[in-house]
Parts: sequence; C-alpha cells; structure tokens
Amino acid sequence: MIRFGPAGIPLSCKGRTLRDGIEDVHGLGLNAMEVQMVRVNVFDRFPDEEEVGLSPLEVESDLIMEIVRVKNKKEVRITKPTEKIREDDALITLASGLAQNFIELRELGQMGKEMDVQLSMHTPYYMDLASNSELTARCMDNIRWAGIMTDQMDGNLVVTHLGLAPDKTKKQAKKNITENIASIMEWWEDNKIKPLLGFETSGRQEVFGSLDEVLEMCDQIKGTVPVINFAHAHARENGSLREPSDFGALLDKVRDYVDGHFYTHFSGVEHEGGNERRITPIKKGDLKFEPLADYLAEENPNITIISSSPLLEHDAMYMKVIYERVLTKRVAKESKVKKNGKERDEDEEEEVEYEGLGEEPEIEEEPELPRPKPKAEKKAPPRVPEKPKASVAKPPMKASAPLKPAPKQVPAVKKKR
Repeated sequence: MIRFGPAGIPLSCKGRTLRDGIEDVHGLGLNAMEVQMVRVNVFDRFPDEEEVGLSPLEVESDLIMEIVRVKNKKEVRITKPTEKIREDDALITLASGLAQNFIELRELGQMGKEMDVQLSMHTPYYMDLASNSELTARCMDNIRWAGIMTDQMDGNLVVTHLGLAPDKTKKQAKKNITENIASIMEWWEDNKIKPLLGFETSGRQEVFGSLDEVLEMCDQIKGTVPVINFAHAHARENGSLREPSDFGALLDKVRDYVDGHFYTHFSGVEHEGGNERRITPIKKGDLKFEPLADYLAEENPNITIISSSPLLEHDAMYMKVIYERVLTKRVAKESKVKKNGKERDEDEEEEVEYEGLGEEPEIEEEPELPRPKPKAEKKAPPRVPEKPKASVAKPPMKASAPLKPAPKQVPAVKKKR
C-alpha cells in the first residue's frame, strides 16, 4: 500500500491539537501522519494524594514520563509506565501539546486506526548523540519518551536524527552514537516497546547519517531501520535522483532492512557541494516527484511518503494527485494494449480456421438469409396464386356480373326485324 501524509498537524487545521490534526488528515484524503515531538517542556513535581498507587498510564492530570525514586540512598529513574507511584516519589512530566495524558494518547491511536491514518513520531530535530554531554542525555530521554508515546498510540515507528560528526572526530562520534543507541534499544526491549526506531538519512556531510552509515548502524543494532529522506539523499549526492531507476536503486539498497515496508520523507531541496542548503516546496527545488511517481506506479511497493515540505499537507496532496494521475494513465495504456493484442489474437484465430475449412468461407454467406430483406420475400406464400386452385373458380363468379347487361342488347334485335 502507498500512503501519503504530512509531517505534523496540517497548516490548514483550525484546531492545533493532535485530535484535530488526525481528523483533518483523514478529511483531506490522506492516510498517514508523522507526529512532531517539538517544544517539549519537562517539569518535575511530587505526586498528589489521589495519584499514589496509580501507574503513569492511569493518571489523568499529566503525561508522566518517569518516576524518580530513592533506593539505597541513590536516585533511580524508572521509565516503566506501568510502575505504581509511591508517596515519596518524584514525577517527571512532559508538556508537549500532544496529549494531556496516556489515556488520551490511546484514544488518539484508536482514532487513527478507525480513520485509517497511520501514525508515527519524529523526535526533536536537533539531536546530539555523539558528544556524551548533558545535551546527549536529554536527547536520549527524548527518544525513549517518544518510544513510550508512540507505543501507547499504537504507532509503527519513531524517527530520529543522530547528530553531528565532523570529519576530525567522526570515528569517535560514530562510536559514541552506536553505544548510545545500543543502550536505548536495550531499554526499548526491556520495556517491550513495539514501534521500531528509524534513523533518518541526513542532508549535510558533517551530520552523521549517510545511507552507508545508517545501514551499518542497522546491521549492528536490532530493532532499528533506515528512513530514506529523498531530499537529503538527493542533496548529499549532488542531485542524483533524476529518473525512476534512480529512486528504485536507492530503495533497493534498503529493501533487506525494512521488512517489506519503506518509510520515507519527500520535499523540494536546494543544495550545493553535496550539502543541503534549505528544504523547499516540491515545485521550487530540482528534486521532482514525477519520476518517483512513475516508479511507484510500476512497482506498487508498500511505502509511506511523508511530506516534510514547508507546505506540509498541500505537498502531500500534490504527491498523491501526481501518483494517481500517473497510475491512471498507465492502467489506461495497459488496458488499451491488452485490448488491441486480444483483437489481433482473435483475427489470427479466424484466419487459421478459414485455412482449415477450404471452400467453406463461401458458405459463410448463408447466415445472411435471416436478414430483414429475405424475410420480406418469405411473405410470398400468401400471394402465390398457385397454392389454392379454388381461387381460380372465383373469377367466373365475378364474370357473371357483366352478363346482366345482356338484355340491353335487345333493341339491336328489334332493328333486325
């Protein structure tokens, strides 16, 4: 199946809640939405009396992401959302504007399923998993929290960037990133988080995330998949995506990693020297969607295409329209070719039959007898005079009528006298 959707709540959406966004996406005829985990504000507080004994999944007042508990005079952070809250715990809550609590997240997930809107989530765009600084710790928290929220929404994927890796420190950066992701995925497995973690390809050379680097990470860490950002790949390779075969070759490289479902981003892009300068609307950049639409119509892959264009839902709908137009033309063309081929096959079969029947093609004229003209000739039986001979005797009866005037000739006899 091919799905299209925006990266975030549609710009045209009157309400700015996630619920409004899902409804709008469905109303626009789209069937995917990537929830954006942006403007995340973290607060810590003590639990209210009525919250003690409940799990974070049951609390209605806040979106509680972690419980901080003292064990053996050390603070321990518990990220398991089914853990029961104790009176002396501290709670770390998340104010993101996405949902008030986990109960609402589950309702939104059910809503997405009913409206056939596939949900996923993107972590904050600036990530640093390489420096092992305080910022790295916060970025790792964001990935874990995104995993919990996406799991509660029954989403299928969490998408993230990986961070800077300048040439001078690339080797060490790669090592740190790999170790930090491995640590996150251990927690992922311990907490039975169902969505996969996807690494988005980057658009700049100094940002870790070339396709080869992403695939190498996926080889090493279970539960991770590559996410193809076509605009980023196009920019890093100096505008390499021009023909349908270029898109096909790119997707073929990740086919063995995605378990039958490609997850991708598309937008326009301005680039220079192998680096993305800025993301643009699709019509503004030199990356065109039509070649990809040709590939999609030919191969019909199972793929989700998220519009990361500044126009969001407008360009998501534009891509859907272009794809459907290309598909319609292809189907019509194939139908016409198939029809013409069938007609040619029938003609050839008729010729073979005629050759085998010898002179019988002349007999082919016999079926013409039932045509309207011959049927008119069959009306002759009533007009054939020879059929009933009794009708011949009737004329003398008509001839007897002229015998009556015979007495009028009597005067001529008188003249003879």
